[in-house]
Amino acid sequence: MEQQPKMVTGWAARDANGLLSPFSYPLRAKGDEDVVVKILFCGICHSDLSTIKNEWGNAKYPVVPGIIQRYIIDRSFCVLNPVMKSLGSSPRSGAAWRGSPPANTVGVGYIASTCRACANCRDGFENYCAGLVPSFNAALPDGATVHGGFSELAVVNQRYVVRIPGGGGGASPAPLDRLAPLLCAGVTVYCPMRRLGLDRPGVHLGVAGLGGLGHLAVKFGKAFGVKVTVISTSPWKEAEAVERLGADAFLLSTNAEQMKAAAGTMDGIIDTVSAVHDLTPLITLLRTHGQLVPVGSPGKPVQLALYPLQSGPSPVGPRIDWAGGPIRARWAVLMVCDVADGKSVAGSMIGGMRDTQEMVDFAVEHGVAAEVEVIGMEDVNGAMERLQKGDVRYRFVIDVANTMARAR
Repeated sequence: MEQQPKMVTGWAARDANGLLSPFSYPLRAKGDEDVVVKILFCGICHSDLSTIKNEWGNAKYPVVPGIIQRYIIDRSFCVLNPVMKSLGSSPRSGAAWRGSPPANTVGVGYIASTCRACANCRDGFENYCAGLVPSFNAALPDGATVHGGFSELAVVNQRYVVRIPGGGGGASPAPLDRLAPLLCAGVTVYCPMRRLGLDRPGVHLGVAGLGGLGHLAVKFGKAFGVKVTVISTSPWKEAEAVERLGADAFLLSTNAEQMKAAAGTMDGIIDTVSAVHDLTPLITLLRTHGQLVPVGSPGKPVQLALYPLQSGPSPVGPRIDWAGGPIRARWAVLMVCDVADGKSVAGSMIGGMRDTQEMVDFAVEHGVAAEVEVIGMEDVNGAMERLQKGDVRYRFVIDVANTMARAR
């Protein structure tokens, strides 16, 4: 059995300037339910950028980023405990794998630990556990630091690992670099579509914003067989949305005539915009009982007029503030108004392990994969600068396994 290394190399930010550089740290001890994994690819999302720059005020430096997604890991490297070898059949394992152990390639998402005892954990909604520990910039209940996927190795609990299907006569997955972002951005948009019934043929789905989250919302929407309209402030994104990604229509939100014509036509909108913005114009696009789901992470409060939720569009009315940032409560259901037009704003935060595995299986079966730009670890600071400017189509993915050694 291959021995667990004592030290590991990652790239970390030391302060709020967000500059990343090589960082050596001890690999945490492996518990009875843990596996040691070699990281092949890790995606970059805006949450990583916000955290290393301490925009949310919760950075615990040094920070090795790699929130939520996104590492695709090679289980052939895994150091397994005896109990783990009988994972699929052992009642002691509590495995999320539900059956046979995973193939050689698996993925790790947002969750590093949960309480396992609350109603949410029992019902498969671990993502809403009050004791959830995220997969970077955090500490486990025993005090051990959790570092993210900008690293060559990680220790992860087998409960929070998902299979990447393929091989053995099954569906052939996309290249692993294109699957890595699904473990964050993919499940973030997939779950509210499923939960709110926005996956049924005949549904008209709006997707606000066409970035890392938005482009996957379009892809999942088309895989579900629904009509997809992309809503954006950028005219040049029309060709991207319709010709490249397959959206059915494009709506320029700064065009008053287009917005007026589209009012009351959408069953639901997945709002992926991370910048602070007024939600009221999106509300006006919804049909009666339509649902708006903000899944972006604005760093400051956004405003929402209540009146359009209750009885249609109006420029005035009571308002509530909704703050972004890394507080799970922001993703709870914000309000449900079932009078007059009965429109609602709901929240969603990633997905539980059952939902994440379902999303990966669906994506592989239906050919849903991210559009990515693969970079070396040594290029990560430049990628962060470009991400700040929105200069990526549509996700950066770090080729960790092939570039970490030269980036030390």
